[in-house]
Amino acid sequence: MNKKDDKNSDQTIHNDQLIHKELSWQAFNERVLQEAQDKNVPLIERIRFLGIYSNNQDEFFKVRVADLKRQVLIDQSRTPTVADPNRAAIILKRVQDRSLALTAEFNETYDKILRELKNNKIYFKDYNEISPAQRDWIKAFFKNTVKQYISPIVLTEEMNLLSFLKDAYTYLAVEMFNGMDKQYALVEIPADKVSRIIEIPSENHNTKNLMWLDNIIRVCLDDIFHGFFNYQSIDAYAIKINRDAEYIPSQELNHSVLENMSEGLKQRLTSIPTRLACDEKMPDAMLATFVSKLKMSGFDSVTRGHRYHNFKDLMDFPNVGNESMEYPPMMPLHCHDFDRFATMFEAIREKDILLYYPYYTFSYMTEFLRQSSYDPSVIAIKINIYRVARNSMIIKSLIDAANNGKQVTVVVELKARFDESNNIEWAKLLTEAGVKVLFGMHSLKIHSKLCIVTRKENGKLTRYCHIGTGNFNEKSARIYTDFALFTKNEELTREVDDVFDFIEAPYIKPDFRNLMVSPINARSRIYELIDSEITNAYRGMTAKITVKINNLVDDGVINKLYQASQAGVKIEMIVRGMCTLIPGIAGLSDNIRIISIVDRFLEHPRVMIFHNNGNEKIYISSADWMTRNLDHRIEVATPIFSEILKQRIKDIISIQLRDNVKARIIDEAQKNDYVKHHKGAEKIRSQVEIYKYFSEIEDHSNSSSNSKNRTAHKDKSEHADKTEGSEKHKKRKKAEADNSDD
Repeated sequence: MNKKDDKNSDQTIHNDQLIHKELSWQAFNERVLQEAQDKNVPLIERIRFLGIYSNNQDEFFKVRVADLKRQVLIDQSRTPTVADPNRAAIILKRVQDRSLALTAEFNETYDKILRELKNNKIYFKDYNEISPAQRDWIKAFFKNTVKQYISPIVLTEEMNLLSFLKDAYTYLAVEMFNGMDKQYALVEIPADKVSRIIEIPSENHNTKNLMWLDNIIRVCLDDIFHGFFNYQSIDAYAIKINRDAEYIPSQELNHSVLENMSEGLKQRLTSIPTRLACDEKMPDAMLATFVSKLKMSGFDSVTRGHRYHNFKDLMDFPNVGNESMEYPPMMPLHCHDFDRFATMFEAIREKDILLYYPYYTFSYMTEFLRQSSYDPSVIAIKINIYRVARNSMIIKSLIDAANNGKQVTVVVELKARFDESNNIEWAKLLTEAGVKVLFGMHSLKIHSKLCIVTRKENGKLTRYCHIGTGNFNEKSARIYTDFALFTKNEELTREVDDVFDFIEAPYIKPDFRNLMVSPINARSRIYELIDSEITNAYRGMTAKITVKINNLVDDGVINKLYQASQAGVKIEMIVRGMCTLIPGIAGLSDNIRIISIVDRFLEHPRVMIFHNNGNEKIYISSADWMTRNLDHRIEVATPIFSEILKQRIKDIISIQLRDNVKARIIDEAQKNDYVKHHKGAEKIRSQVEIYKYFSEIEDHSNSSSNSKNRTAHKDKSEHADKTEGSEKHKKRKKAEADNSDD
């Protein structure tokens, strides 16, 4: 579509113009694995990236693969008219094959890292590699610390294994032989009660010895089973399952929202597994027994892999070596724009303030609510909760505010995947404290990041609000990059208040002139902004779109971007995760360049920059460009009005687009090639450069402030000197006069 008259026409996207989202997601997780393979990454950090990869893979099978399985079952009920290379069964097979290849790559990487640990005198001991003294220590440790949590489950013919086997937990499948008779049992690894990685005594003070909790239990199998079972030999093999994470809450009218959600979670606990991972040495007959008892189908993935599973526990791998084995600390910065005022409200009243976590400390958000909880001028607080930290200061301040008589409204999203049970407990706690708790809408998940505080100032109501891209979570704010805008702009705060009204009364459709709010106007507004760039390109003007998001999988938006590329709009994107758009296709997407950045912090903010013929429109958003975010969730994007803040966002994105250390190229082949660092060119690692960028801003602000203070002090001193001199002059003149009178 190169003709001007065609710029707004609909265009069908063909399958060969898209990458399947599940395959794209696997390419993303491979980028995580690359960090574990990168020898420029400190060794302990590489181990932790293995944990992140493993955790991601678990979620992938619980959500993405489970969804593919459902599609397979739907497809089986239909008679296909033509061969479709994108049928779910074909994609599922490709996904499983890719998973097996990645598992092999993971295992190879893990073994290499173990060898590198040994080179640094850190040893992961197998259960048959320990000395008698170490065995004695392990036996005592097991008896005093672990044994209390061990309750084996003995398999019988009648047993329903699905009823108690937990998702993503590691078990030891125990096989006991007594002559020709054999007995199977399961022992849960109590990693939620005892650290999964145990440091055991070393016989050499220059070395460190570590052991998996799994192996601690293997050493002590006789201590568990001896005296209860007769056996001549006993052995154990690790297994783990992933279950379908989807569930359907009850719609019984006489049930509360919390009861319905609790029932849905129970369904998840007994749902059919989507993957069984086991020790590669597990006997075939034993594996067949478990596959049968778990009622796994031919579409489920059975992976023979490493002896150990649940490598997600490596995310918390302790640094038992020296400091060089971890990234050097990046201490969160303090914001001069806040610090120079006595209260948060004075600072926000002065001007809009934009923070970028984790480069800045999250404490400004917690302080905003802490001050609001007891400020006599504050009359109301509204906030929506998606994921919060375990010991949340946010929740504490909201309860304190309610205790102080403030009107506190909290929208709790009960359908925040894998945080449902936590949010149920928070909802109960808040309700008991007298907080007004809303659960949003049945059909729309609430994913916006909004907080609004209303104060009474000079007889008028004034609103102060936070609009962000990340959760109100002290823990994730230390490792996720996210923007947070604090503003009292009347247009924005009024519309934020309207979002809360819409959540409470969805039959009311507010008119959002500034905010993009899904599902009300976000999609249409994005289309309008892209169309405007297309029009400018056809008119011969500079036309450019720059976007940073986590996932790009919406066909409608991709269609628009393809149209824009064909019209000559230059499009640069940073997409961390799934990306089904294919850049660089001649005549379709050759004006589109996409990179992905994976580094020590998780890239999480969403930013949209539209050139708009030089008068740039810049937004930060809670929404990815996915159908679910644009049509099936409440999401909010806000324009940035401050020219200073707009420039900062542009600078940050520019630094990331020039990254030639941690940036990978997104292309059709999904090879995850790094952006080339040309010989002689400056190496740019964007996360490091962004920290320097903000450090310089704060250093300059503090220097300017100190300079002003010094100037003010100097002026004050000079004024005092002049005053003092003037008084002395008067006294001297008076004395002289007195003398003359004499």
